[in-house]
Amino acid sequence: MRTVTTRSELDEALAQLPRPVALVPTMGALHAGHTALIAAARRTAATVVVSIFVNPRQFGSAADVAEYPRTLEADQQLAQAAGAHLIFVPNVDEIYPPNEPVANVEPGPLATRLEGASRPGHFAGVATVVSRLFDLVHPDQALFGAKDAQQVRVIEWLAAQRSDQIAIHRVATVRDSDGLALSSRNQLLSASGRAAAAKAIPVALSLIAEACASGVTSVAALRALAERVIAAEPSVALDYLDFAESATLIPLAESAQVGDAASGEVLVSLAAVVDGVRLIDAITLP
Repeated sequence: MRTVTTRSELDEALAQLPRPVALVPTMGALHAGHTALIAAARRTAATVVVSIFVNPRQFGSAADVAEYPRTLEADQQLAQAAGAHLIFVPNVDEIYPPNEPVANVEPGPLATRLEGASRPGHFAGVATVVSRLFDLVHPDQALFGAKDAQQVRVIEWLAAQRSDQIAIHRVATVRDSDGLALSSRNQLLSASGRAAAAKAIPVALSLIAEACASGVTSVAALRALAERVIAAEPSVALDYLDFAESATLIPLAESAQVGDAASGEVLVSLAAVVDGVRLIDAITLP
């Protein structure tokens, strides 16, 4: 495995590696969720490229960028063990060259709700950096975690607008032993915050899935079940618990049934703040 930091080094390395190429974009602080992405990429591509770049354009403030965990040496070891062939670790000037102004990329109609509403500008930053990475790496495919459900759909939309036909693959959410979805942000939680998050977020979503499987399909009823679980943990501040048609993210009315979704699949998205850390998770029904 090789690590490169500049666009010229990236070009040189890619020229020596076989196709097809799979890209796993990350912001570092890698964990088992990332290794699942790398492993999935290994199954379908000859070359796996992992990018590590803390993208300032998708954060709300410079302070948020500064506090994001950075663990490059451990990341390199984990990526190599998982089977990555190349790691691209650019600095900001490599992605956003001062002499080559990079305009924000339009993130599309799926970016307006949920995280798009709670974090204005976030998806423009995501779409911009992913588009830049696609331009630099020229992958045949790219892999993203299903936990970031809205992000995957925005990127799928973005890829469909491009002419290079990059295939976007969703990889199932990896969870820790307490049920909490793996996330680099989990490192920022206190022990008590972590415990509260685990008792609220995955439990609420599991309760929704179990109730739906047992025949409870009313959106209002499913919401009430989950919100009671979250309310029992006062340190968990719920931002949203959303029921939407999975493909379009069109919200379901409180009076709707799960089966009313046009595609037959409902995306249940949840965002909450614990210890000042924003956590998101999602499942699909039925």
